Amino acid sequence: MAMEPSAGEDWALEGMAQDEQSITSEWTLLNQTPIDGVVVREVRNVPTGYGYLTEIFRRDWGLDEFGVDQVFQAVIEPDFISAWHAHSITTDRLFVSHGRMIIVLYDSRDDSPTKGVVNTFRFGTVRPAMLVVPPKVWHGVKNVGTAAGILVNVVDHAYRYEGPDHFRLPADTDRIPYRFDQRG
Repeated sequence: MAMEPSAGEDWALEGMAQDEQSITSEWTLLNQTPIDGVVVREVRNVPTGYGYLTEIFRRDWGLDEFGVDQVFQAVIEPDFISAWHAHSITTDRLFVSHGRMIIVLYDSRDDSPTKGVVNTFRFGTVRPAMLVVPPKVWHGVKNVGTAAGILVNVVDHAYRYEGPDHFRLPADTDRIPYRFDQRG
């Protein structure tokens, strides 16, 4: 609920507007409808005597019912984009372990209650989270930090060298209603 400044307050400037609430006290985003099947688990860094420890994935979190078949990382240079990708059977579990990245999802599934919905997440070293991306949901990543970033993926189906379950569209496709040209 926007509040107006009281009359005569000397700090108020004409034309100013109060921000709308975008997040709850539990850090749930309010400005987007979650795509059906997408799960986010924000995690906390645990300070240690040598720095900090961050749990990336635990089966007992209950994020999904699938197992782990492969874990890999991608190093993405500043301002570079890895987009667009989708899988027919593979569930991606994305975790930015270093840096700052925007992860964008697009639901093109005809049978989904969230068909046409775009989700945008900003995760990284300061705000770690595990993002579960179900099969057939398009996703792309942009490094918006000033140094190389590291994206860890914990998948339920290992990459098949012959016959990859990996489908692509270019980052500037008109088939997905999102452009990575904005700085995050």
